Amino acid sequence: MTVPDVRGSAPELPPPSEPIFNLPSVVTWLAGILIVIHVVSALFLSRDAAFELIIAFGFLPARYASDFLPGVQLPGGAGADVWTFLTYAFLHGGWAHLFVNVLWMAVFGSAVARRLGNSRFLLLSALCAIFGAALHLLLHFGEQVPMIGASAAISGQMAAATRFVFQDGGPLGTFRRSDNAAYLVPAKGVIDSLANPRVAMFLTVWFGINLVFGLISTPFGGASGSVAWEAHIGGFVAGFALFSLFDPVPRRRV
Repeated sequence: MTVPDVRGSAPELPPPSEPIFNLPSVVTWLAGILIVIHVVSALFLSRDAAFELIIAFGFLPARYASDFLPGVQLPGGAGADVWTFLTYAFLHGGWAHLFVNVLWMAVFGSAVARRLGNSRFLLLSALCAIFGAALHLLLHFGEQVPMIGASAAISGQMAAATRFVFQDGGPLGTFRRSDNAAYLVPAKGVIDSLANPRVAMFLTVWFGINLVFGLISTPFGGASGSVAWEAHIGGFVAGFALFSLFDPVPRRRV
């Protein structure tokens, strides 16, 4: 019996598997920042220090009312009148609140980040957070309950994703393309996007859920306040409307 010569032959290795968390780096870093901030505030700060953190960086509508605590300097001072339109998005009211936001960002934010790139993704997300805070302020002016959480920004990411993921060839569309090409299918305009039955269904369900939360005012994730559904809507509308300004892919014309 002859023995085959196997000198120099390489062993057969199984094909590489896909990583469990195949997220864009900007989403991974942003999620990590949110987690670290919450770990520090929840585990290492005293109750008083955590409260001051929320007042200084959470969005407090009462801060803009002239009759709120006259003569008293709130944590953050005058600068907080500006930066809290954005910084509230980095704070969360509980572990469940944080987990849900990170999960939805991983799903929808990843799609948007792959299409827009890091800088455009971050800028669009920031604008959605700002628009969410602005609508919340308009409808809750003078309210003494601070608003925290990245939900408005992530709602904007969801809305931006609907502008292309349901298109033919998109990640959730018919005849899905392979690899990253699915994230680069041309998007339609706002009106044409609304005519897509899948987009219309997604928007109907999304707005319905948020309106239900608004009607029942259910506390979320162990936080003492209720869901800031108006901020969600402000962020969502901003993401849907502003997406075209950041989209590097030429728009599909019909």
